[in-house]
Amino acid sequence: MNSIDIQNKDSKYIANTYKRFPVTLTEGCGAIAKDPEGKEYIDFTSGIGVNCLGYADKGWADAVSEQAHKLQHTSNLYSTQPDVEVAEKLCEYTGFSKVFFGNSGAEANEGAVKVARKYGMEKHGSQCNTIISLNNSFHGRTITTLSATGQDVFHQFFFPFTEGFRFVDAGDVEGLKKAVDDTVCGIMIELIQGEGGVVPVDSEFVKEIAHICEEKDLVFVVDEIQTGVSRTGTFFCYEQFGVHPDVVTMAKGIGGGLPLGAVLMNEKTSGVLGFGQHGSTFGGNPVACAGAKYVLDHVMDETFLKAVNEKSAYMIEKLNAMPQIRSVTGLGLMLGAELPEDMTAGEVAAKCAEKGLLVLTAKTKLRFLPPLTISKEEIDRGMEILAEVLRG
Repeated sequence: MNSIDIQNKDSKYIANTYKRFPVTLTEGCGAIAKDPEGKEYIDFTSGIGVNCLGYADKGWADAVSEQAHKLQHTSNLYSTQPDVEVAEKLCEYTGFSKVFFGNSGAEANEGAVKVARKYGMEKHGSQCNTIISLNNSFHGRTITTLSATGQDVFHQFFFPFTEGFRFVDAGDVEGLKKAVDDTVCGIMIELIQGEGGVVPVDSEFVKEIAHICEEKDLVFVVDEIQTGVSRTGTFFCYEQFGVHPDVVTMAKGIGGGLPLGAVLMNEKTSGVLGFGQHGSTFGGNPVACAGAKYVLDHVMDETFLKAVNEKSAYMIEKLNAMPQIRSVTGLGLMLGAELPEDMTAGEVAAKCAEKGLLVLTAKTKLRFLPPLTISKEEIDRGMEILAEVLRG
């Protein structure tokens, strides 16, 4: 089928919940994707931060294929080697004690909510079940993770939303202190508010959250769904903020393209969930974990991380050189670019796609999440297209 045929069938048979670009992708290699007609696209999105090693990395594909020929799935009533290897690597590298595997970021954040609430109720009483989140945050699309999301635009249609969430502004220390009472069991934040506009949270405010959680015996949860797996130049973004949370959630890049999410728990929280209190049919799937093992073997390497930071500096320099870019935010290869008031991010992204560059948006900004393996030559090609669109 050609691109139009596929798009027509998409419109006819698939639920209309995505505002798709008129682009059909059929294959790719590295940071380059192709449509059925052979048109190439430079990809500055990596599947919204998922394809951290790019399209069809040979080593990753071989690892996944080899596992699929051995054991594609078994229930979590039994142990398997791939998920144990990934769990060991994560815990040994990060210093966390235990990991729970799911399939997505939303599932991971649901798991973190359960950990925080059970910890609070067991330690401080049945009234201790409120979680503080930040305004402008985004934590997922299930009813509960939407409830934890601090953007009114998401709090529509699906009432009643899950109770027990309270919001404060990022950076508002006094507001945070006032919000903490004996009903609060945890504080949940993103360190860079990705969907909120690629907005980093002030590091001193993050340290104050960590201090309050330690002082009040609350569960400090950091959502690293988009910032984790070396996306920001360190394996986890929290490493750059001088804190160590009680719970970290991750997904997207860890599977390298296959569905995988995880909840990492420290010594304080690792024993909270008991038998039958949480689960996932596909969590820790052997094939997904085989891909994750290959990903972690690469992205935890210091040379790899150095290259991510070098490419980050290169992209920021290129973006700042464009007169139409008003500012650049973010860390590593998670960047946002503010446009002039007479340009909308959606229109610019659509024009870029027409010319062969795939970019994302976040509110008024363009958002860039290229594969961590992208080359400077590929960055240059993408930036040339972006500059041409902005000049037009």
